[in-house]
Amino acid sequence: MVDTKVFFATDVHGSELCFKKFLSAKKFYQADVLILGGDMTGKIVVPIIRQPDGTFKCRYLGRQLTLKNRADLDRIETGIRMNGYYPYHTDPSEAEDLGKDKAKMNTLFRRLMLDTLQRWIGIAEERFRDTSEKIYITGGNDDPYEIEPILNKSNVITNPEGKVIRIDDQHEMLSSGHSNITPWGCPRDISEEELETKITSMLSQVQDMKNCIFNLHVPPYGTGIDTAYELEVHGDEVVQVMRDGKPHEIPVGSKSVRNAIEKSQPLLGLHGHIHESRGICKVGRTLCVNPGSEYSEGVLRGALITVGDGRIKDYMLTSG
Repeated sequence: MVDTKVFFATDVHGSELCFKKFLSAKKFYQADVLILGGDMTGKIVVPIIRQPDGTFKCRYLGRQLTLKNRADLDRIETGIRMNGYYPYHTDPSEAEDLGKDKAKMNTLFRRLMLDTLQRWIGIAEERFRDTSEKIYITGGNDDPYEIEPILNKSNVITNPEGKVIRIDDQHEMLSSGHSNITPWGCPRDISEEELETKITSMLSQVQDMKNCIFNLHVPPYGTGIDTAYELEVHGDEVVQVMRDGKPHEIPVGSKSVRNAIEKSQPLLGLHGHIHESRGICKVGRTLCVNPGSEYSEGVLRGALITVGDGRIKDYMLTSG
């Protein structure tokens, strides 16, 4: 049996630089399979406002900037995209209107988000058009369901959401970008019961569990790769819980995911969701990985794992 080298990353959250690095990981790490585990899309629109004198103004990373020439403009737009934001050229009148009308801003955000993802998929198709490379991309809990048609129509990208597929002759992979409920009420936040149902429906399709990979966006509960600051919702605000003057950390992963791994004992679990809980753990025989995320710095956190017949041959966390 031939071993398969998997490169896994997740939670790029709109960072164009991280997405391009993900595509480049195929050659750089000599990986056989690329897997991007969700949370593809960004969160913020940054208006770039054209002024009567030909300059541009924008508020970016807490600073009010004046952009005097094309070089300034290109530099800031590159930085905006690297940080996972969406630049938008506008004029003072429209910018004021968008600032007052939340519905209009949300509509614009949705359009820019989908246009950007479509362009990203175009980059992947241009790079891998004449190859048979295996690239798998799912949504994550932050991603709206509108991204599905864009992923599904690609001739290069495979969207494995809700499916059991073969990544090679001996390894199957089941995938879901859904998460247990978070304080932010994200598009793919669902109850533990719903998540269990989704996982169970896929488990019944697995033919060889000892060689199966669980590509589940949310990590298993209480494993150390799901540790985050405890949060509470106060009205419209999400605030950190403080204990003894310090932020309090708790496990926030999914109990349904943990139960499925404990009972099924697949070969490998690929997870993300909790950016700060980069690490590797074992749940029984199952190696579970959360490469973490540092997308806002343009750093792609990843994991390189070589899978053989019924065992992990090698693994390491990567950063670059």
